[in-house]
Amino acid sequence: MKTLARPSDKTEVLRRLKDVSPESARRWGRMSAPQMVCHLADAFRMALGEKAVGHVPGLLNRTIVKWVALYAPVRWPPGILTRPEIDQELAGCTKPGDFATDVAQVEACVGLMTAPRADFNWPPHPIFGRMSEGDWLRWGYLHMDHHLRQFGA
Repeated sequence: MKTLARPSDKTEVLRRLKDVSPESARRWGRMSAPQMVCHLADAFRMALGEKAVGHVPGLLNRTIVKWVALYAPVRWPPGILTRPEIDQELAGCTKPGDFATDVAQVEACVGLMTAPRADFNWPPHPIFGRMSEGDWLRWGYLHMDHHLRQFGA
């Protein structure tokens, strides 16, 4: 099971991120490659407690859906809706700038996510609720993998 907690998995997704260019064609969805990079950075900022994102109520989301999304041996499918606060089609999200700078922001966020911190309190995920550090690092890998596959990386 791949996770950002494992250095080889972290290296893999960061290498794949470098395979994406501003001109990379999407295989599904509406985002351009530069928008996807900013979406990843915003999602990591949410995970780090730096960006507020509204919560979706529901016991099912916090139990069964969470387990399936994080631990079932299936890839996330195309077409999953995101929260409005990190939707590149809506206001309130980071807009693309210089592509290399935006990629560096994602890399920095991954570094912060994986840095050892004994006293850090992970915020609740807007859909899955409370998550352990291991859950968050698994989510981070899966979220990056989903969007990198979206752009053929």
